[in-house]
Amino acid sequence: MQRHGRLPAELTSFIGREAELRSVAELLKVSRLVTVTGPGGVGKTRLALRAAAAAAADHPDGAHLAEVGPVQDPLLLGHAVLEALRLTDHTARPPQDVLVEQLADRRLLLVLDGCEHLVDACAELVDELLRAVPGLSVLATSRQSLRVDGEHLVPLAPLPAEPAFPGAEAEAVTLFADRAAAVVPGWRLSAANRAEVALLCRRLDGIPLAVELAAGRLRALSVEQIAARLDDRFRVLTGGSRSAPPRHHTLRTTIGWSHELCTMQERLLWARLSVFAGGFDLDAAEYVCAGDGLEADEVLELLDSLVDKSVLLRIGDPGGVRFRMLDTLREYGGQWLRAGGEDHRLLCRHRDWYLGVATWGEVEWFGPRQAETAERTRLAHANLRAALEFCLAEPGEEQLALVLAGTLWFYWVGSGHLGEGRHWLDRALALAPEPTEARAKALWVTGYMATLQGDLTRARPALEECRRQALVTGDDRALAYAVHRQGCAALIGDDPQRAAELFEEALWHYNTIGELNSNVLMAMFELGVAYLFLGDTDNGDAWIERVREICEEHGEQWAYAYGLYAMAYSKWATGEVRLARAFARECVRLNHLFRDLLGIVLAMDVLALLETEGPDTDLVEARVLQGAAHRLWQAVGTPFFGSRTFGGPHRECEQRARAGLTDQEFTEAFRLGSGLDLDAAVRRALGGELSGPPGGEGRSGPRPPVRPFPVPAR
Repeated sequence: MQRHGRLPAELTSFIGREAELRSVAELLKVSRLVTVTGPGGVGKTRLALRAAAAAAADHPDGAHLAEVGPVQDPLLLGHAVLEALRLTDHTARPPQDVLVEQLADRRLLLVLDGCEHLVDACAELVDELLRAVPGLSVLATSRQSLRVDGEHLVPLAPLPAEPAFPGAEAEAVTLFADRAAAVVPGWRLSAANRAEVALLCRRLDGIPLAVELAAGRLRALSVEQIAARLDDRFRVLTGGSRSAPPRHHTLRTTIGWSHELCTMQERLLWARLSVFAGGFDLDAAEYVCAGDGLEADEVLELLDSLVDKSVLLRIGDPGGVRFRMLDTLREYGGQWLRAGGEDHRLLCRHRDWYLGVATWGEVEWFGPRQAETAERTRLAHANLRAALEFCLAEPGEEQLALVLAGTLWFYWVGSGHLGEGRHWLDRALALAPEPTEARAKALWVTGYMATLQGDLTRARPALEECRRQALVTGDDRALAYAVHRQGCAALIGDDPQRAAELFEEALWHYNTIGELNSNVLMAMFELGVAYLFLGDTDNGDAWIERVREICEEHGEQWAYAYGLYAMAYSKWATGEVRLARAFARECVRLNHLFRDLLGIVLAMDVLALLETEGPDTDLVEARVLQGAAHRLWQAVGTPFFGSRTFGGPHRECEQRARAGLTDQEFTEAFRLGSGLDLDAAVRRALGGELSGPPGGEGRSGPRPPVRPFPVPAR
């Protein structure tokens, strides 16, 4: 987690709200929970982000934004917050427990934005975190209060449509003028238009979203024409709940009026885009939304028009331009989609696109584009969740839920989302008990992830069911994977002889069916590790060398990173400390690229042991690295999977450090290490420097002889 925080940059000027900003700032100094409340479109998010940016300096670990809006399942709220904080967790524990543990010694401000649709879940999570994490403050936005003890409310009214004093400009008028000048070059507030603008802003009740939408219409209409058309819309669109505040009707009317001013094609695309959760790109929009009156080659121009009309936000990412729709506008578009009877068809197309994203990601995971695949899948995460939710809620879609959740194994495992992956797979398996190919895959993926978490009581039955089903149905691929993952369970169950037998059998099956991918490479690596644990370094090194050769040929780095762990272990066992350290550091660096905590922590424990070897022994640094590894294990699962064999380097290092340090040095060094966050721990393991983003080149410390696939010098 980055200490400077993660808040999006402001793309437009911030108008007014000085009093509200002061109020939030003052409350954050005396309260750990401040909730900005108000109707949709009133500017809660914008105010909260500006206030959080100003308050970030008072929080050593920064201010971080967690967007609740795209999350529909309350059970995924904790996972979404973990993701927003860039905290990776592989365990089967509830995400709120992980948050409590990983934030325990942090002092940060969490902006929880858009809580209204999950208000109960948000309230429960916030209450638990605030009670358990004394350094945490929360700034929430919601259309209603969370009703948590200690909560202070800042009700946000619309911008004043009347001047504060004679001669001043009303804030709503200033906002309109600012946005109008942005869309119509040369437009300015003048004596000729000021009265009409002021009247228009009063008619809009000063609601910022309404004002901005109205300003966007100046491309085609004058202020007078906008006011006239708005009057027409008020007369037509005056329905809604009698208990809702009047300004809710006004906002709905304004959005409806903006909708009416769109062309038929723009309205159609607006409605169809409502199936997306979070961001999406042009390719996704063209696939999901084209057809039945909307040609694919029209989508780009229409997207541009909707951006111009403030219906869509344009997001510039390193990987290309993406788009996003505000939740209020998305909800409105969804109503039109349902009214037109297109919702089911569009949701199916959305599901198909993101099933394709997952399938292509699984294919590209074996090759040189693994890092790009991980990032592309991360950007699609909210939509993948939406597609999974649709499959699980729609009768007849259960098999596709199994397919989608199982296909995403590479993301759940390789990018630190084991807990969430098991959440989806458990739900899908419960809904689809019949023995199908999709269920077989879901079973071995579940067993694999449970094994990585050290949860053998869940892993072994799932893998055995997969094996039995594969034998009955003749599913040779599922049989290979089931046997392979049973070998993993045996390996962490401290039975390397049985593990080696199962890995050999699995590799025979893989070879028979012509399977070659990252999973097959992991079977080779794991077989090499089993031989190393048995003391057979010749066979162990031979299999690890085979992994290296295939990885180098195909540009694979994720499985290769685990091969580096085995290389480091082997070189330590034969007394080649320099190479062992180089391999272990490269293992840490590559796994940090994927944010794979398991790979990082395994190598970090080896690095700790290596600090006790050779002429440059540093027992204090060894204990610091052990402390850092201990903290990471809490986010992975049972330390060393509960395996005495995997835990051997740790125990050896601990014994040496205890023998050579005073009790105070031993304890203080461990405490220092356990206080490091992920990036700081990785920086320490790499020798003091970590340049660039996660996964960037670490330039300090000895390097293996060959890049990017180092092998021992011959």
